Amino acid sequence: MKILTILICKLLVIAGKLLGKGSSLPGAIALKLCPDILSRLSLPENIIAVTGSNGKTSTVEMLAKVLQDGGKKVVFNKEGSNQIEGVTTLLLKSATLTGKVKGDIVLLESDERFARLTFRHIKPTVFVITNLYRDQLTRNAHPYRVAAAVQDAVDLVPDATLVLNADDPIVCDLAKGRDKVIYFGMDRNAYSTEVSDALFNDCHYCPRCKAEMVYDYFHYTHLGSYRCTGCGFARPETTYTVDSMDFESNAITINGDPICLEFASKYNVYNLCAAYAAACIAGLVGKEVARMLSAFVMKNGRIVRFTAGENKGLLITSKHENSTSYNQSLGYVASRKEASTLVILVDAISRKYYTAETSWLWDISFEMLNNTSVKKIILTGKYAYDLALRFQSANIQTAEVIVEPDLDKMGQLIAEKTDNALYAVTCFSDKEKLFDRVKVQGPVAK
Repeated sequence: MKILTILICKLLVIAGKLLGKGSSLPGAIALKLCPDILSRLSLPENIIAVTGSNGKTSTVEMLAKVLQDGGKKVVFNKEGSNQIEGVTTLLLKSATLTGKVKGDIVLLESDERFARLTFRHIKPTVFVITNLYRDQLTRNAHPYRVAAAVQDAVDLVPDATLVLNADDPIVCDLAKGRDKVIYFGMDRNAYSTEVSDALFNDCHYCPRCKAEMVYDYFHYTHLGSYRCTGCGFARPETTYTVDSMDFESNAITINGDPICLEFASKYNVYNLCAAYAAACIAGLVGKEVARMLSAFVMKNGRIVRFTAGENKGLLITSKHENSTSYNQSLGYVASRKEASTLVILVDAISRKYYTAETSWLWDISFEMLNNTSVKKIILTGKYAYDLALRFQSANIQTAEVIVEPDLDKMGQLIAEKTDNALYAVTCFSDKEKLFDRVKVQGPVAK
């Protein structure tokens, strides 16, 4: 049955490519045919899994490229299909008919709620957890509910080395009772703040004893240097550390190794640090990892250049239903010193399920756009008026706010000649609707 299941999965993968279909269906059918197929595979000794609310795909893409450049043969889910069906497709299409997965390292992007299903069959040797934020309220509810699901996954791999974001107390709480834990994070820097940039703090109270948490500084949201006033739970010391950061020159150092940034945001820096840490744990040398990360341009469609008429634009893909993702994208635009026009497009909230729930818009810190550089803001898509209501509360005084639900008319607006820099922020579910009305130039390059 194993050989037949693998063969059918491989044929379905080929058919899916010809038909332009997704990468989860072959795995779903394989699991129906042979529910324990993953347990029957012969896997490489080294298996790295990456999960978290944000940054999974980017971290995996960076890490895969660095490991490949370092001479490793890496099996990883390029398509980002990160639930058990997608992981099954990945491994079966990479296996021989006898079930041997051909590679030095298996690198898995794992959905934070469903890693516990995958880990029943596959035991990673290294488990990287980037962050845990409020994300996709309809699907996930509160971040502590997601943390409980990740804890289930952690408990299934007692021998794995945990690689955790030291600056996130929800993530660090997962280390309790574990010996094999390595931390990465940021030192205090010029971009750290005394108060959070978010409208909420999901870690105002300790995740362990529920006493009040105090922060020496924040990087963003609830990430920073924290300690509990009750049980003493506090930010741990880091093995892999962003010890300097200069966005003016697009440069950081990790453990003293310089890295030139492709995209200057704290959000991106955390992904780089996670990838750096995992690559070093896999046996690569830090200086070489830094060199390879400096040369890296993401190809996952998160950051894309385009033109509208004669205007050059930059799309920063953010997650609908995830205020932290939006805050980091908007913060990047707000920090630019050039006059700019910003398009915010919300037309389909999710590509995985239907929801018209928009309360997440009220968690986004749109107030940061009230500065002298953002001159025009265009709100567009089906939920343009939901955005407009939120913007009324934000009381933006420094920019002209245009509400244009019609996407074709939005396309005409941004094609009008202007001296302003052009930025767009939207989700994967909506970015093609922008691309249909502009000319895509490709991913960001230095």
